[in-house]
Amino acid sequence: MTRWWPTALERRIALRYLRGIRGTRSASLQTSIAIGGIAVGVAALIVVLGVMNGLRDDLRDRILIASPHITVITFGPNLRMEDWRRQLEIIRRDPDVVAAAPAVSTRTMIKNESGYPEGAFVAGIEPGVGTHDVIQIDTAMVRGDARFKVTSPDAEAAVILGDRLAENLSVSIGDRLNLVAPASLKTSRSTGVPSWRFWVVEVTGIYHTGMFLYDNNYLFMDRVNAQEFAGLDTAVSDIAVRVRDSWKAGEVAKRLGNSLGWPSTTQTWQEQNASLFAALQMEKVAMGLVIFFIMLVAAFNIVGTLTMVVAFKTREIGILQAMGLVRDGVSRIFIAQGAVIGLIGTSLGLVMGLAIALGMDRRIRINADVYFIERLPIHVEPLDVVVIVSIALAVAVLATIHPSRRAANLAPVDAIRAE
Repeated sequence: MTRWWPTALERRIALRYLRGIRGTRSASLQTSIAIGGIAVGVAALIVVLGVMNGLRDDLRDRILIASPHITVITFGPNLRMEDWRRQLEIIRRDPDVVAAAPAVSTRTMIKNESGYPEGAFVAGIEPGVGTHDVIQIDTAMVRGDARFKVTSPDAEAAVILGDRLAENLSVSIGDRLNLVAPASLKTSRSTGVPSWRFWVVEVTGIYHTGMFLYDNNYLFMDRVNAQEFAGLDTAVSDIAVRVRDSWKAGEVAKRLGNSLGWPSTTQTWQEQNASLFAALQMEKVAMGLVIFFIMLVAAFNIVGTLTMVVAFKTREIGILQAMGLVRDGVSRIFIAQGAVIGLIGTSLGLVMGLAIALGMDRRIRINADVYFIERLPIHVEPLDVVVIVSIALAVAVLATIHPSRRAANLAPVDAIRAE
């Protein structure tokens, strides 16, 4: 059986060759460059993949503050769920379902007391425990609460809205807003002029998820009031579902779809944000490939370094062969050199990458209007680290194949006579 691990003598010779060319005691420039290339590549890959993972996980967490894991809806011209109580019972029987609650979804036009208009989405949710269990918007409150308790005598309902939307409308807790009720929109038969009724609502809470889409566009209302506001009577728009593992929402959604049957269907949070997460995954792969080329450059440095060692140490290699060192032993000497370069470079890069990731996590501000979040998160996953380290070591060892074969194929007599 061919021996692949170098002996103690072969390791000593490999380390001696790495200390420098032509007997220099300091590390050779070529060796330092090769180690540095591996280290920079490993560190860059750890940081970049950590950023991509951080963006993905942070976006998921922020999305799920104001959005359920699964939304059950129905087909039809009016998208009304009349038999939602029966469907709710079926959903709650699933072992992976943690909580489920009826919900209302609609759109409106908002006007503050000065008449400034803003468009917004209206979500009708269960107050109190239902809110916390299903969408957890109450955990993001910065002012007021999510109990939807009206204190103003002339307000028809209480609402909570995102801090950016509140800032756009210049409102705070206790202020009133006018909402256009979608169900009230009518067109006069005689004049053909459309008309609608305004609802007067009181702001009782302001939340901040850090997700621009929600903070700037969504307001929440008690489900019963939202049913009346949307003209649904006792029906609802959808059923919001929370499961044990958000990443397995697709499996549960498929099972629920089979249990509920036609005309019900399901949408997961991944499906609702598919384009966003697909773009993040593509960017992660692209950035990983780009930075992987840094390590390939380092691999060429290793090839160049070991090729120079072979050229300068030709006579020594011939003498070693004449003294009994077999060709496989010569190959193992150069493979050991590449492994040492890879191990040192990978270790340095690992320390550098983890230190940079820890130091930069959430310390860099970014444009929330573009990236949906305000600070750059970095989450380093153990599996990514294992893959990066394995690839770096493999690249370093594979780079030794050509110079090690060249050294092993030297004829002892010709090598000793080489000048």
